[in-house]
Amino acid sequence: MTAWHLSGVVLPDTQPTDIWVSNGLISDEPIRGAQTIARDLWIMPGLVDAHCHIGLGAGGAVDPATAEQQAITDRDSGVLLIRDAGAPVDTHWVDDRPDLPRIIRAGRHVAVPTRYIRNFAVEIDPADLVAQVEHEATAGDGWVKLVGDWIDRSAGDLRPLWPAEIAEQAINRAHELGARVTAHCFAEQSVAELVAAGIDCIEHGTGMSDEVIEQMAARGVGLVPTMTNLEHFPDFAAAGQAKFPSYAAHMRSLHASRFEVLGAAREAGVPVFAGTDAGGTLGHGRIAEEADLLAALGGNEFALGAISWRAREWLGAPGIVPGAPADLVVFDDDPRHNLAVLHSPALVMLRGNPIRR
Repeated sequence: MTAWHLSGVVLPDTQPTDIWVSNGLISDEPIRGAQTIARDLWIMPGLVDAHCHIGLGAGGAVDPATAEQQAITDRDSGVLLIRDAGAPVDTHWVDDRPDLPRIIRAGRHVAVPTRYIRNFAVEIDPADLVAQVEHEATAGDGWVKLVGDWIDRSAGDLRPLWPAEIAEQAINRAHELGARVTAHCFAEQSVAELVAAGIDCIEHGTGMSDEVIEQMAARGVGLVPTMTNLEHFPDFAAAGQAKFPSYAAHMRSLHASRFEVLGAAREAGVPVFAGTDAGGTLGHGRIAEEADLLAALGGNEFALGAISWRAREWLGAPGIVPGAPADLVVFDDDPRHNLAVLHSPALVMLRGNPIRR
């Protein structure tokens, strides 16, 4: 394997430095004969999409060729680490592909029958939640994904899927097995009940109250708001307007208050990470768009940390340090001042292999 040399500012630091890459690993010691591949540029640890679905399409499971293309699209955008927040297929074969991003899986979405998108989730009765969480905790890579709320057609609005006491039992069981639990939560009741039950992370989170935000900040409960997905709330509302006007009004209200609610969470100290919700009906390779919206929430450096070094630390992945895998992204300009460069990386390096030069 060719040895490489890169020089530039390695974010989040501020001073120029040199790094070398050999046998797929980072070194801070010069390597004789290394080829200079980047000079006077800006280097970031590989980007992270912490809410992504490899192997999921609009109709549910997709074939391996489609899943492969999803992963390649994310990789070429600079995303080299994915937390897969629920997929109906086993993608462990990706682990054998050195040219594809690393994936941390959450098994399958867990939902109640007829209370989520068809063919996406394993659907069970609430009484079986603990047993299903046990299964998903061992099938994934240390995460379990619950569907916390969805439209209840009999009520005509968003409602929780799980009785609070059963959700708490399931979360406690996952913790006993060494797994963390996250949940899809749009509305107010589900996020309040699941945070009280001890959950580790909330996806979307548009229904967080000030009290819930305070609890999340105190316990370090993660938040992955999927900002680009929230932009579709008006479309969801329009689709449900005729049959479910209360749901439609609720979704519009959640959309209107999203920056206020999520901004309050950031200011309170809730750890916020980037996720695009790619998969299903949403396209892959949109991490730069997610960063744009996160920057509107908290500024450029906040957004960059959420898509890179803070997210990697949260998921237990190393950054750009000696001995770590050489997973990095290089830009022609400083993204702290010019966030637009995230849309066109100058170089993506995965496991020490240049992907785009």
